[in-house]
Amino acid sequence: MNVLDSELIRSSLSDAGYAWNDDASAADIILFNTCSVRGHAEDKVYSALGRLRDWKEKSGTVLGVVGCMAQKDAEQIFRRAKHVDLVVGPGRIAALPDLVGKVLAGETPHLLISEERLGGDPESVLASFEHYDTERHAAARPSQHQAMVRVMSGCDNFCSYCVVPRVRGPQKYRPSADILAEVEQLAKQGCVEVTLIGQTVNSYLHEGITLAGLLQSIEKIDGIERIKFVTNYPTDTTTELIDTVASSKKCLPYFHIPAQSGANSMLQRMKRHYTIEQYREIVEEIREKIPTAAITSDFIVGFCGETDEEFAATVELVRWARFKNSFVFKYSERPATLAAGKLADDVPYPVKQERNNTLLALQNEICIAENQRFVGEAVEVFVEGISKNAKKKIEQMPSETFDADAPYQLTARTRCDRIVVFDGSLSAIGKILTVNIARADAQTLFGNL
Repeated sequence: MNVLDSELIRSSLSDAGYAWNDDASAADIILFNTCSVRGHAEDKVYSALGRLRDWKEKSGTVLGVVGCMAQKDAEQIFRRAKHVDLVVGPGRIAALPDLVGKVLAGETPHLLISEERLGGDPESVLASFEHYDTERHAAARPSQHQAMVRVMSGCDNFCSYCVVPRVRGPQKYRPSADILAEVEQLAKQGCVEVTLIGQTVNSYLHEGITLAGLLQSIEKIDGIERIKFVTNYPTDTTTELIDTVASSKKCLPYFHIPAQSGANSMLQRMKRHYTIEQYREIVEEIREKIPTAAITSDFIVGFCGETDEEFAATVELVRWARFKNSFVFKYSERPATLAAGKLADDVPYPVKQERNNTLLALQNEICIAENQRFVGEAVEVFVEGISKNAKKKIEQMPSETFDADAPYQLTARTRCDRIVVFDGSLSAIGKILTVNIARADAQTLFGNL
């Protein structure tokens, strides 16, 4: 969602006549698009702002903080970083070109956040949706062959640890007609793969159309060959949705379904609205109907009051589910959440770190074992682009020696969202090809065309 917001910001400023600059030291405008899910992310932003203080005063560059941290901290950012010109919440980013113009005209500072539930109010959220210019968006996307499409904004679940409902506001769904029109336009631009995004994307419901119905409509759009969607809330992972993916040729068999913990007592403190038994039933239904499906999850270790027994239940869930991968986070108390001030952050940091390492080590073992199953197999992949190493090699190469037909290290993904690396010409980017897998590690499959 933050990546898509950055694309939207870049698009709107391009519409207003500004051009992207890869060199920050030569930029007229620098914006930090921020996240508030963890305290560490916020600390990094304040540190970066501090490093720019003297340079900003000399250069006169417009400096802004946008996104979730801007919404949550608002005036606090101005107090801690007095050299900042703009603080704009995620629900108000459509106003950025106008605000930047005002700063350049000498008006500063500016604060613009959304008021409803201290998050994205309906009018500003819809304004951001309506501002979405797909023609300009094509220029802002990192890849012409892939695009993210927002289907909703905000969240109504109020998990006790989570700040998202405050900074992103209440759930709002885009009309399906608007979404389909955008996907059709993306297909005309050469887009092959779309990823539907939302905080709880599978809760989508607009005028009787569910996410399953939306997927069925997108599948009919010529040019679109691969459809993904993230992130799924467990109880909204319905039989209808699973059946739709199972019967689809374009919907990829990949489900990201955060469990957060393997203990019911912990889920109750987290205010997650399901039991581990229900979560296991969802995983079992997916495995039964889509044997090739990849399932990934999120986990928080060291949440308020987590006992050794509760953590052991999480370990057991990971061992049982054999997730493709898990994103593991050490609990970080977030201001204005239900847990802050009501539940004690009482798990010592060394214990959090140990549990974090234990869970990651287990998941790593599972990843290695599961990826080894692909060695010797021929798999269908979508070629996303060149690897970081290949990109550096090309950038350092004299232009007269560059050969687009020469083999470079390319990165791709299988239908079950596994990363594949192989050598091929740049003409392969954006295509669906078959790769023979020669070896594998915990994160990557290595192969040959």
